[in-house]
Amino acid sequence: MQLPQFIASYFLFFLVCHSILSGNAIAHTVTFFVHNKCPFPIWPATAANTDQPIIADGGFHLPPGKTQRIDAPWSWSGRIWARTGCNFAWNWKPACETGDCDGRLACNGLAGTPPVTLIQISLQGDKGKSHSFAVSLVDGYNIPVSVTPSPLTPKCGYIQGCLKNLNSLCPHELQVWNDKGEIVACKSACLAFDLDKFCCRNEYGIPEKCKPNVYSKIFKDACPSYFSYAFDTTHPLLTCACNAYVITFCPSTWGGEAGGFASM
Repeated sequence: MQLPQFIASYFLFFLVCHSILSGNAIAHTVTFFVHNKCPFPIWPATAANTDQPIIADGGFHLPPGKTQRIDAPWSWSGRIWARTGCNFAWNWKPACETGDCDGRLACNGLAGTPPVTLIQISLQGDKGKSHSFAVSLVDGYNIPVSVTPSPLTPKCGYIQGCLKNLNSLCPHELQVWNDKGEIVACKSACLAFDLDKFCCRNEYGIPEKCKPNVYSKIFKDACPSYFSYAFDTTHPLLTCACNAYVITFCPSTWGGEAGGFASM
């Protein structure tokens, strides 16, 4: 690890620990520190499940190198994702190249338009159970993300980023392009072709019949810690009782090909 990266990682760890130990964490909440290590701005967004409150106003702007703290009720469940290539100045719909939610900065409960790398969260502190996290590519991918408990503990493990830049490996039939001619996302086979055998539905709606396919295998090879298709069961979950987590978009473990990201 290069010295600047080490300093940045140490500072983020100190920020998390100081916030928790100094009593700034609210009782009966779980804290997410959303960190942007991409070389471009992102617009993280949140969508709560039914009967759950909206957190972080549903979405916000996060410049490169910055961190945003989010507090969620310890029984919260929902999704977090990153939007890219957004421009809200002209009220365009969509306003973002990936993950758009009806052209809004604050998604206010709306889901992001796929394909997008999706963090699925189920907090169960009110039931005395561990929290669970998963990163899903079932509908596709836009940028990599990692989820790490803080402090990091072997008992919990973590969800690492991708080993390769999936957008650079994306088959032509799955590619999503922006108006600059850059590949900004990669559809899943289900999203691209809408076939039962890729979507694990109807006669393929059981694990015995819906198996990994040539496209999901590309996803799994690049991002082994993520769900690559609906019935993927290869160690995709993070379960932990920790009450603070670092969610890092474009983590250093994604493959190190900074030039592989489109300039946004």
